[in-house]
Amino acid sequence: MPEQIIDTKFIQAAKQLLARRVAGTKANGLPNNIKPNNIEDALDIHQAMITLCEQKNIKANAWKCLLPINADKIIIAPIFSDTVQTGDQCKLMCDDAKAKVEPEIAFVLNKDLPAKALGYSKGEINDAIGSAHMALELMQKRFADDTDVSFPEMLADCLVNQGLFIGPQIDKALAFKANVISLSFKQIDKNGEINEQIFEGKHPNALPQLPVYWAIDFMSKRGTSFKKGDAFTTGSFAGIVEVDFDKKTDIEYVGLGNYKVEFKES
Repeated sequence: MPEQIIDTKFIQAAKQLLARRVAGTKANGLPNNIKPNNIEDALDIHQAMITLCEQKNIKANAWKCLLPINADKIIIAPIFSDTVQTGDQCKLMCDDAKAKVEPEIAFVLNKDLPAKALGYSKGEINDAIGSAHMALELMQKRFADDTDVSFPEMLADCLVNQGLFIGPQIDKALAFKANVISLSFKQIDKNGEINEQIFEGKHPNALPQLPVYWAIDFMSKRGTSFKKGDAFTTGSFAGIVEVDFDKKTDIEYVGLGNYKVEFKES
């Protein structure tokens, strides 16, 4: 039998936020009695989500991260194993009639990094980054447009994340230098018509690996352990890109690689 957990306000908030992860959700803010008031509350809700998911044998085996905007706006959130995908199809929930994705670079660990009170150095983290990949963060806005939601509440809801698609491996050294990338999303419909979106992509931080250094050091000091195979996706080169479902899609990171995928509505 699963271990019983205390039904704190963080567990109650986590239950509500996880229950909203269905297609078509446009919800109001959380009730005031369980709403996060600050960053610490939001991170406690993340831990409650992890606890609830682990009872269903679902792990937090990926993370989204960016360098903090300021002390009151940090970017870190778990991504759960039942939403992490690879292959020639990508399943995600429709949001406003589109598949919404963010083109990113993800880094995958090749060794465990146990929680450590003193944290980890850049050198130690570099040594643990085994591979770099083209990746798509899968996005779903779950709050209604007319809802006034604070940053801690958006953070608790994992900042619009609904999953992660990990694409082909790319050269790690080139990924570590990838501040600017030309991107293209080319979709072909059943009649052979081509729709291409082209972006001159720029990473929101100076380099895509910098958020990994911060995230692992910050979370390790808080007691979070990371495992071999865990992935970190580190910010979009082009914001949210809207694409159609059920069309062959060719995604290219010029100078790094390309791959084909078809988006399927889940």
